[in-house]
Amino acid sequence: QFPFGRRLPCDIYWHGVSFHDNDIFSGQVNKFPGMTEMVRKITLSRAVRTMQDLFPLEYNFYPRSWILPEEFPLFVDEVRMMKDSDPSWKPTFIVKPDGGCQGDGIYLIKDPSDIRLTGSIQSRPAVVQEYICKPLLVDKLKFDIRLYVLLKSLEPLEIYIAKDGLSRFCTEPYQEPTLKNLHQVFMHLTNYSLNIHSGNFIHSDSVNTGSKRTFSSILCRLSSRGADVKKLWSDIISLVIKTIIALTPELKVYYQSDIPSGKPGPTCFQILGFDILLMKNLKPMLLEVNANPSMRIEHEQELSPGVFENVPSPVDEEVKVAVIRDTLRLVDPQKKKR
Repeated sequence: QFPFGRRLPCDIYWHGVSFHDNDIFSGQVNKFPGMTEMVRKITLSRAVRTMQDLFPLEYNFYPRSWILPEEFPLFVDEVRMMKDSDPSWKPTFIVKPDGGCQGDGIYLIKDPSDIRLTGSIQSRPAVVQEYICKPLLVDKLKFDIRLYVLLKSLEPLEIYIAKDGLSRFCTEPYQEPTLKNLHQVFMHLTNYSLNIHSGNFIHSDSVNTGSKRTFSSILCRLSSRGADVKKLWSDIISLVIKTIIALTPELKVYYQSDIPSGKPGPTCFQILGFDILLMKNLKPMLLEVNANPSMRIEHEQELSPGVFENVPSPVDEEVKVAVIRDTLRLVDPQKKKR
């Protein structure tokens, strides 16, 4: 670590947020130029939708989405048409601010007219998506999966998926959305940073229990119930690859403008956090992609009002230490010399 700037060139530059942290002329950087922009909710939705238009059956793992405010009239029209053709369809929609993170600003609605079309949506663009009403439940709770994906290079396209991830649980038993329970975030939203404030959040020393568990512990339970875990994994791998393929053309444009070919420059790699929801029928659905997934292996515990201490989190440690270790092994610059 060089807290006060570097004096020597490095093999690996590990940046906090984005590619543009410093001028770098060699080595490998743990961020791709343009990645943060590409995985924002609106850009990701646009990239996936382009592919959905071309390959509808291949890209059916992303919920139907509209971009606000520009597609608001389209959203209203399409929902009305779908309701006319199927009066029994009672959808719920989820509104997610474009740049939001950690569940900030997300809310559920039953009808397009419920969108908070105050000044905020004009100044704060968002994506509205069909809400997945029939998620797979474990212990009556909704959960999502955070998987860590290493994009090792764009040309050739090289992707690695960590064998284990995190399952992040809601803290109230799930019920399908109704007008009465739409606002119950601890039931509908799986974001760790929201649920940690719930009185029901369980910090566990075991990877199989609590409000945050390993994905492998969920796979074990599904397997013991007779689920086809191999197929589930293969569907998840397919979802990850197709998502990255959808982002690749624009990522290459960013890459070539920052690191023109023929000139010496660094090469890039990046760990992405894929948030995936399993439906009741075990079909994986992509919720979002994170360019800067948290690598913390501890959580804050309030000892007394306003007094916090950091407590190790065994689940985070088990998953994330392996992700960082194997990433460094995969991009190891010494390997060529051995």
